[in-house]
Amino acid sequence: MVLFDVLGRRWTLRVLWELRKDPATFRALRERCDGVSPTVLNERLHELRDAGILEQDESGYRTTKSGAALLRALAPLQTWANGWSGGAGTD
Repeated sequence: MVLFDVLGRRWTLRVLWELRKDPATFRALRERCDGVSPTVLNERLHELRDAGILEQDESGYRTTKSGAALLRALAPLQTWANGWSGGAGTD
């Protein structure tokens, strides 16, 4: 599977975002990602582990070095999103 395919799936970026600062258990992630079904969360975690973006240890799920690098690469999107008005025709 191509990384962009994984990142484009619903809830993937939210899961990554929730793991940006510290590890979390499945239950904690489910609470942070209110609205995600356990099945979908499990699928996304599996896909992200297979892609080498996340790993799991006794403290829960955390980003790998590659995952941390991906989050750094995506950081400018947060800056852009903070300034985005959401309105059409603002070009």
